[in-house]
Amino acid sequence: MHEVKAVVVTAKNAPATLETIQVPDPGPGEALVDVLTCGVCQTDQHYQAGEVGEDFPYLLGHEATGVIAAIGEGVSDLAVGDTVILNWRAVCGQCRACQKGTPWYCFNTLNATTKMTLADGTELTPALGIGAFAEKTLVAAGQCTKIDGNLAPEQYAAVGLLGCGVMAGIGAVLNTADVKRGESVAVIGCGGVGTAAIAGAALAGATTIIAVDLDDEKLATAQKFGATHTVNSRNQNPIAAIKELTGGHGSDVVIDAVGIAATFEQAFEARDLAGRLVLVGVPAPGTTWDIPLDEVFGRGGSISSAWYGDTLPTRDFPMLVDQYRLGRLDLDGFVSERIGIDEVEPAFAKMKAGKVLRSVVEINLTPSGTAPVESAEAESVGVTR
Repeated sequence: MHEVKAVVVTAKNAPATLETIQVPDPGPGEALVDVLTCGVCQTDQHYQAGEVGEDFPYLLGHEATGVIAAIGEGVSDLAVGDTVILNWRAVCGQCRACQKGTPWYCFNTLNATTKMTLADGTELTPALGIGAFAEKTLVAAGQCTKIDGNLAPEQYAAVGLLGCGVMAGIGAVLNTADVKRGESVAVIGCGGVGTAAIAGAALAGATTIIAVDLDDEKLATAQKFGATHTVNSRNQNPIAAIKELTGGHGSDVVIDAVGIAATFEQAFEARDLAGRLVLVGVPAPGTTWDIPLDEVFGRGGSISSAWYGDTLPTRDFPMLVDQYRLGRLDLDGFVSERIGIDEVEPAFAKMKAGKVLRSVVEINLTPSGTAPVESAEAESVGVTR
């Protein structure tokens, strides 16, 4: 059993506080991870507000990098000392989605079954099955994607963001929309996920990349990540502006990174004939939109939602880390600030105010960028290396 510090929310709308928790050794198919970095994501705030469920207390945090400290019985593809990015969709390989060759839709994703607890024994619910605002966390081995090659200490914060928000935006473009070189892409909503979609469009080779938002500062940031044009929808009709910037036709792909009825309708109308609409912004429960079926039929194309960017971590994370190393994907630009584990609650306020793309908690980093000596000397549990 490992006694560590972690960020917990004990009741609906209670503050996120630093608590002592108990993390057990891994059971079969599980991995104990020394957390290096963890991004502050809006999903964690949804847990705090009781919008994901009411299984309090929650252990927050999920956009993380770490080092394997121990592995459980039956784990063969990880070793103690491996550096990993954590993900919240560890595919089972057995369900009907996996069997059909679409594992990114896995219906039975894996989490650790061994429970972490508060000091008094109260069981914790880890956010998205990870719980990485902690010095150590316990996850299913499939939630760990190994990073090959060395990274500088300051780079872990950046690559860890592939664990959720940045991957959601990039994946919506590369995977769901399957953007081709030379196509046009419009992104409505330039927060963290929308800005990641802009970066994904640039990586895919889109020629015209249109950023749409109400905030000029966010639009300026979008340009840094590859937007070729910007539209302030407070001052311009975004549908007309997108059509004007695409020869009067509309965009080949429109990404709705907001997820409200108004932006979804704008995205639908701003598509070219046979254009693709991808919804990546998460709608509030009960959100509706009146569907003009004659327009759906007459315009053709597709309307899709992107679940975590239709991401397969074992396929996508290594490729995107390589693109980052090659200088083609500016993951560093998403790291607005680096904070301590006791600064998560103030970071929520900054995120809600739109002041940051990502605050990143740095936990077990040392000057050399490695995990603590304890991890390097740990032994696997039930497995001979």
